[in-house]
Amino acid sequence: MAEWHIGVIGGSGLYEPGALDDAQEIAVNSAFGAPSGPVTTGRLGGVKFTFIARHGTGHTRSPSEVNYRANIDVLKRCGVTDVLAISAIGSLKEEFAPGQFVAVEQLIDRTTGRARSFFGDGIVAHVPLADPTCPRLTDLAIKAAKKAGAKVHQGGIYVAIEGPQFSTRAESHMYRSWGADVIGMTAMPEARLAREAELPYALMGMVTDYDCWRDDTADVDVTDILKVMTENGDKARAMLGELAATLPKDRAASPIDTVLDYAIVTPREAWDLSAATKLDAVAGRLIDLFPSGEE
Repeated sequence: MAEWHIGVIGGSGLYEPGALDDAQEIAVNSAFGAPSGPVTTGRLGGVKFTFIARHGTGHTRSPSEVNYRANIDVLKRCGVTDVLAISAIGSLKEEFAPGQFVAVEQLIDRTTGRARSFFGDGIVAHVPLADPTCPRLTDLAIKAAKKAGAKVHQGGIYVAIEGPQFSTRAESHMYRSWGADVIGMTAMPEARLAREAELPYALMGMVTDYDCWRDDTADVDVTDILKVMTENGDKARAMLGELAATLPKDRAASPIDTVLDYAIVTPREAWDLSAATKLDAVAGRLIDLFPSGEE
């Protein structure tokens, strides 16, 4: 058994986590470049939380400019055990209305050009990703969101697009034909990287609008989105408080905690030293640069 330490990645509409006891803002360096900004760490209801704003203070980074590797690496360096991502999403289903929450279960990745892995350049790993979100953390987040007064849909399929533009109508109809329920720009490669860092990952999407598949309505309007985001942000902060209050006292081990045990395929004797050095946080429990005791 271990203590919970929840990492929160706040997206559009949630730039700060609310009141934390003993809150400290800390700049943490990453081996993978600059993260979106400093982390804020403290306690909520006695539970340790560490928060990072995905788009930076003041929303200064577009989805394609976010350094997802650095953000996950920084959370791992802070000792986070689990990651709850919160982000604005568009709806691809009539019943998923603006103002409601969707607990994402599956992901379709349509992003391009983003760094998708911590591995490569001397150490190769292939982590399983059939179920990219953690059912335990997702269930806990659903219960917390409901207690906070949000209407929550469980089991949504999220299609991640590159952006920063919204979809064309043809694309929106295509994503619906694929079975996608919601659409966003940030869940990938974030979920992939969390798995490589052995961090259980849950994604609570906050519906801000209907995507443009509704042919009888206007295009997506940012003004309307911003209004709903503000309302959703208040609910999300309340959700975090409820999550802290309802977490089990002790954190039981998750299979994701040790997913790298059978994922790294490069023999240890062939590891590139510079690649191993960069993985000191992501794969820290496996990275011993000098196993023989000789430097």
